[in-house]
Amino acid sequence: MSARILVVDDNPINLKLACYLLEEGGYVVEAAVDAEHAQELLKDMTPDLILMDIALPGMDGLTLTRQLKADERLKNVPVVALTAFAMKGDDQKALLAGCAGYITKPIDTRDLVQKVQTFLPGDAVK
Repeated sequence: MSARILVVDDNPINLKLACYLLEEGGYVVEAAVDAEHAQELLKDMTPDLILMDIALPGMDGLTLTRQLKADERLKNVPVVALTAFAMKGDDQKALLAGCAGYITKPIDTRDLVQKVQTFLPGDAVK
């Protein structure tokens, strides 16, 4: 069974690109355009990993990450920040919010799948 990944990004181009690359890499991918959409999807699914944009309209990605980490059902799902914020200290903010890691935009099409794989739990298979 393929690992399921939820990608949360409000930029349609970034969302489409990330989903395409991950699907081509053999993953089952769900997409959400904002935190509220992600919350709706997460009511009925438990992904193996969540790629989370930090700058989302409404509730930001770090706030959603904190909520997910407080949820008993979702607390062990790795959340990886996917963001254009690459200023000094931004990675620490993401880690403090509960993110397992940090991938910067623009998305590097050559290594996104490899980077994501490093954050997947050992029993999650492509």
